[in-house]
Amino acid sequence: MRLGVPGILITCIGVQAFSQPASKDTSCTMLARDSAITHYSEVFGFSIDNIENLTLYKTVENWLLTPYCYAGRGKDGIDCSDFTAVLYDSAYGIKLQGGADFIFKKNIPLEKEDLREGDMVFFKIKNNTISHVGVYLTKNKFAHATVKAGVIISDLDEPYYRKYFYKGGRLKEEPEK
Repeated sequence: MRLGVPGILITCIGVQAFSQPASKDTSCTMLARDSAITHYSEVFGFSIDNIENLTLYKTVENWLLTPYCYAGRGKDGIDCSDFTAVLYDSAYGIKLQGGADFIFKKNIPLEKEDLREGDMVFFKIKNNTISHVGVYLTKNKFAHATVKAGVIISDLDEPYYRKYFYKGGRLKEEPEK
């Protein structure tokens, strides 16, 4: 079976996916994981120690620099809540709907130091209400769609995001319908 990341191709026999335990060839699985980590560290411009969900990183890479469009959900333009919904659908098979404030209500609130890959990050930018959401990657980095730059990766310690950060969020086990 072939495991690959764009620009990286690794051939393994008997390995189904590097995110699952290898039944026959652990060394090949580790090589695939290490190659993906190296690739995304280079593409995203920061050191990544571990990847829990490769699809999350692939999807972020695929959407990078997509322009912002309020209520947009396509490659021609997307907003923050719809970008988060696309990531969750692609990486976790979970359908999200609504704006950042509505999505926040479906989450268990978290402090910044408790964030893990795939958690959401919420910001109160407009009128002290939750008005922005992104998806946490690792090492304070998160992917989101911004009005000025479109889909980018930012750092929670950048002054702007430090000022407006409200809470992290982990989706509740059974989202309300």
